[in-house]
Amino acid sequence: MRISVKSTSPINTLGTALATLGPIGHFPKAPGTWGSLAAVVAAPWLFLPLPLWGRLAVLALIFAVGIWACGVAERTMGRKDPGCVIIDELFGQWLTLLFFAAMPIWQLGLAFILFRAFDILKPWPVKWAETAFPGGLGVMADDGVAGLYALLCLHFVAWIL
Repeated sequence: MRISVKSTSPINTLGTALATLGPIGHFPKAPGTWGSLAAVVAAPWLFLPLPLWGRLAVLALIFAVGIWACGVAERTMGRKDPGCVIIDELFGQWLTLLFFAAMPIWQLGLAFILFRAFDILKPWPVKWAETAFPGGLGVMADDGVAGLYALLCLHFVAWIL
């Protein structure tokens, strides 16, 4: 599915490209799942090796850029939280992994499943966060809350095992 863009200014093009993580958000089926999967696959090389302060800095940067990019994409596409906007999945998925420096593959898989479940099912306050804040902040906030739920569950499983 190709999204028509109202304005092709360089700022709108950049914001939309960041919000969709380039071509990943334009995959024809389940772009959010593909965005989460890309985040999990990239995490062992781009996120997990960083010290905790580095992971926090990366998340803060993704959150700030994501708010801006999601807002640009919404205005450009004329829709609230278009399905192709997936930078919020990157943020939420990496938030799920925040306190882990390294993980076995099964744990990365579990992190993926937990985040997707909370992101799709949207238990309170995930759905509330999506609607309580305007524009890009709402887009990013709900995935942040879903990521926190998944982070707590992942740590509980790690603690049990």
